[in-house]
Amino acid sequence: MWEKVSEKFKKYPARIRVAEKMIELGLSLNENGKIYCGNLKISDKALANAANVDRRAIKSTIEIIQEDEELFNLFSNIIPAGTLLKNIAKNIDLGVIEIEVGSENEGILAATTDLISKKGINIRQAYAEDSSMQEFPILTVITEEPINGELISEFLKIKGINRVSIY
Repeated sequence: MWEKVSEKFKKYPARIRVAEKMIELGLSLNENGKIYCGNLKISDKALANAANVDRRAIKSTIEIIQEDEELFNLFSNIIPAGTLLKNIAKNIDLGVIEIEVGSENEGILAATTDLISKKGINIRQAYAEDSSMQEFPILTVITEEPINGELISEFLKIKGINRVSIY
């Protein structure tokens, strides 16, 4: 997916930033060329500010997406993922594990969740950054209770994990 998007906009860095921000925030494009987060309409100005581009870049990005059936199919079907509990976990007595992965990241989610479940801890949420958009993507796992720091060494034994933070 990302290869198609970056190929289409490769000569236009501002348009790439708009497309990245839309994907990152779960923003979709409707048939009338309007941008939405779920059922909330997003103004061109707000997206331009978020993507750090001129509003004209928003309009031109929308036009290119609408002209390309494959891109329009992609961007018209994006659904926001919902609330990521990471920043409020401490307030509601949940645990957070952030795992930075390298280029070889196959099976890390499965190995991580297996390790957590073997400790008898329930997982509330898991969020993985897109490895095609991030050089060092982060897997964030929110658990029903704070995790013991002693698990860091066990996580680091999993192939492909570069760094682990628990809080």
